[in-house]
Parts: sequence; C-alpha cells; structure tokens
Amino acid sequence: MRIGIDAMVIHFYLLRRGAGWLGWVSMRNLTAPVALAAALLAAAPVHAKPADTDAAKKILKDSIAIPTVMGRGKVPELAAYYASVLKAAGYADTDIEITPMGETATFAATLQGTTKQKPIVLLGHMDVVEADPKDWTRDPFVPVEENGYIFGRGSEDNKFDVSMMVATMAQLKKDGFKPKRSIILLLSGDEETSMTTTRALAAKYKNAEFALNGDGGGGLIGEDGKPKYYGLQAGEKTYADFTLEVTNPGGHSSRPGAVNAIAELSEALARIGAYRFTPQQNELTKVGMPIVADQVGGDIGAALKAFAADPSDAKAIAAIRADPEYVGQIGTTCVPTLVKGGHAENALPQRATANINCRIFPGVPVEEVRAELVKVIGDPGVTVNPDPDASASDASPLRPDVMAAVAKAVHARAPGLPIIPSMSAGATDSYHFRIQGVPSYGVAGLFSKASDSYAHGLNERVPVDAIAPALAHWDSLLRDLSK
Repeated sequence: MRIGIDAMVIHFYLLRRGAGWLGWVSMRNLTAPVALAAALLAAAPVHAKPADTDAAKKILKDSIAIPTVMGRGKVPELAAYYASVLKAAGYADTDIEITPMGETATFAATLQGTTKQKPIVLLGHMDVVEADPKDWTRDPFVPVEENGYIFGRGSEDNKFDVSMMVATMAQLKKDGFKPKRSIILLLSGDEETSMTTTRALAAKYKNAEFALNGDGGGGLIGEDGKPKYYGLQAGEKTYADFTLEVTNPGGHSSRPGAVNAIAELSEALARIGAYRFTPQQNELTKVGMPIVADQVGGDIGAALKAFAADPSDAKAIAAIRADPEYVGQIGTTCVPTLVKGGHAENALPQRATANINCRIFPGVPVEEVRAELVKVIGDPGVTVNPDPDASASDASPLRPDVMAAVAKAVHARAPGLPIIPSMSAGATDSYHFRIQGVPSYGVAGLFSKASDSYAHGLNERVPVDAIAPALAHWDSLLRDLSK
C-alpha cells in the first residue's frame, strides 16, 4: 500500500518522501550510540558491487507482467518466479518456502546466517490493486519502458522495491556473502486487501530482530532533479471502524413518538464530529516534527516546532488541527464515514447505523478509544460496536544500528540529505509485525518526484534511473545490518 509521494510527505511529516540526519539529529534529539554507530559505519570498507541493473530491471518487468490482483490467482505464479531467480543464484530448495493460502500465497527465502542471532526480515507484497486497461494509456499488465520510465500496475506499489530486494538477495548469494544474522525475505500475497497472508507471516516470524519494509519510506526528488529528503517509516496509526447502532420499534410515520432512531443517531454523530481527542506525541514526533518545521517554515512550521517542544501548547494544537495535512500527526482522529437508516419512506426507522472510522495513535488500545466514544455520545440507546479486526501497534524505537545504516545508505547517494523518522496514517505489512513485537522500518530504495507517483492510479510508473541507486541502497543496508 505505497502512498503517493505528496500524500506521504503530508502524512509522514512532510517526508518521503546542510547537515545530514545523523549529524543534525543525533546532536539534538538522539543519544550518543547513534553517532557512534554512524561513525563506525562510515569507516566501513566499500561494499562489493550491488546487483546488476539490467538483471533487476528484468525482474521488475517480469513481475509487472504477472497480474497479481485479487481474484485472478496469480500470486503463486509470481512467487514461483521469484523462487526461480533465487535458485538460479544458488539458493537451495530448502531455503525457499511458498505457502498457498486460498487463491494467494506467502513467499519466504532465507540467506542463512553464521550465528544463532535473531534474523532480519525483509517485507514486501506481491499483490497489486486492480487496473482497467480501458482507462490506461498502455495495458497495465504489459510492462512498457518508454521515455525513461517503466509503466505498469504495481511498478511502484510494490514491485519496484520487491524486485530490488530479490535482485539483492540473489547477488549476495552469488558473492558468497555470509551474514551473521540470517536474512529472510518475506512477501505477502494480499496486503492490498485482507492482509490474511501478512498476519500469517507475522505470527510465524515473530522472533525476528527487526523488519525492513520496502513498502514504506523512500526519497523525494524535487522537480529540479535534486533529492530533497528521505523518510524512514517507523510507526503507523491503528485503523479501526466502529459501528454506531440505534434500534426502535418503528411504526407508521404519521404517528411519531418521542424517540426516533435516525434522530438519536444524528445527535450522537454531532457529538463525535465536534469531539477532539487529547493530543499526543512519541519519539517520532519529537524527532521528526522539528525537522519538518524547518522544511515547511511559516506559521505551520512554527506550530509544529512548538508542539514538539510542548504538546500542551494550545495555540500550536489549534493551528495543526486546522490543517488537514498535519492534524493526523498529533493524536487519534475519529470521523463518521457511512450512515444507513430506515426501511421505508412512510415508516418510522427501526434501525439506524453509522460507521466511525478511527486512526488511532500508536500504542493506544482500541478498546480505550471505543470506551471514549461511548463517553462522548453519552446515550445508552446508542450502541458502539467494536471492530473485531483492529489491533493496536506501537511505534518502533529508533534503533541506533538501523538509523546509522539508513543514513549511510542514503548519504552514499545524496550526501547530507535530511532523513526524517515518520508515522503513517495508513497501514502496511509492518503494522502486523509491530503487533507481534517486531520493530519494523519502512526503508524503501525508491527515490522519485512527486509528479511521478501514480501508485494505485492510472499509468503507474517508476523511473528507470532509480534502479541502480536502489540496488546500492539495499546492498548497503543488508550488508551492514546483518553483521
């Protein structure tokens, strides 16, 4: 579920996607171990050359050509293709596991480590959203290289970084690289829909040291072609839908009584619409907001900086809440999104329901939010039914080793580029790994312009010249973090 660059910049503290992040942030916001880790990595020898660009391009094009949308049963075919690429590089049959789950599947490939340390897992998803060929300029499932881009559904979300990870895993095997920690590439098969495969993978690999997700984070390139900043996704808000329900005996509309299901529900919705949850902050907001404030400037920049320093600053809170680009970053939000009621034009409604969509701040229990909604409504006649599929996940800690490795990989491409820890209002596979206690980080290798981001949209594309630096990015991360 890769979010377009503009939206990601907005919802992840103007990010995504002077001094670099480690040089700037470590002195002001983080601890000495981060700076030490950065210094050690900076002094490390140059790596062997990353995977071949042409080989990675072929993997990407071959991936796009397999239409892994829900209902077509093509995910197992793509999983088998990735297995063939890795086996050709030297992986044994026992290193690869494809597990069918209904019409889809999960994929796991392991580069065995030399120690018993907990493994590192790499995350991505093989499925893509549907695309209607009638609406596209080119067939969405026929990869086309044209004008410096590769077009096709899933080219950005998420087959670009999945292909780069597969190519890098293949190259590491060919090089005879022996990591201390096992590196396990895990690919889900229904991230864009039910995430059933994601939950299965998270439960099976919950002993991992941490996860690196190619479906989050990444770099933003300005329209002038220069990198602007890089986002590292370290948290996601919990998605939860609550159902409000009011039931009445009903009757003839010519004989209205004192209680009306639709009217009673309307009053509850008005209270929720006017309610604001208490503002919150965490490590991501404390570190990320001041950097974004410097990038944005103006009144909103001043408000972000003030909130980071004092989350009770009423003036800053009011300014941020008035801006839809940032309101989701300072706490839980709940809004009505669907309403249903009544059964006939000339009858009193027997039932009225409404959906309340909440994006819950990391670490806040789902039931706690439901209880707060009940209190806000203040009417025992309105039932607030829980979301059975919602589970809370906390933000991941900003580990010094991960932060330093990301800084090294990013700055090898763009020296001094700001790196901003970020929190997503949406959900990726990382969400379910965090629920299982696995710290997870969106560290995509894709750098692109905001104007080039068409994930989930028409004529989705990625720049061809993004392939080589993305391969170097993943090669650097995996070699450094598996030591």
